[in-house]
Amino acid sequence: MPYRPLVPALSLTALLLAGCSEGPEQSGGPPGTTRQAPSPDPAKGTPEQAPHDTVREDRKDPAVDPAAQAYVDAVADKNLEALVSAFHADAQLVDVGRKYTGHDEIRDWARDEVIGGKLTVLKNTPRTNGTTLLVRFAPGGAGGFEAHYEFEVRDGRIARLNLEYA
Repeated sequence: MPYRPLVPALSLTALLLAGCSEGPEQSGGPPGTTRQAPSPDPAKGTPEQAPHDTVREDRKDPAVDPAAQAYVDAVADKNLEALVSAFHADAQLVDVGRKYTGHDEIRDWARDEVIGGKLTVLKNTPRTNGTTLLVRFAPGGAGGFEAHYEFEVRDGRIARLNLEYA
């Protein structure tokens, strides 16, 4: 495996530690609760639907967009090529501000940061052009963090994926 700078890992650690130190007055709720995503902006023309119940690991939720489900399945199967195939050739992926475009960049990102991890879907919120998943991602298979994965889908494949900490 090629040498990778530790800057992204250190940045992730700092963000996680900062999030853990929030008190009730900062997080909007009692300790141990997570912040809810802001309400959708109706002016953007993307009506949101009600979130679905928790998606358990032992079944697939038919309400999850098939392209997003292909991504989730590829992570579970540790299948790099299936993950890349879930995206359009010109797709863009934004991982907490870092941008990757096209299959080659997404493949390199996924090989280094996703494959081998454990992804658990906690909530699915369908949208007219995709879905937003609240997930728990454990990069090495243990520990981990919660994040919002916003999938924009076109013609059955992921056109854009935005990953943000929850």
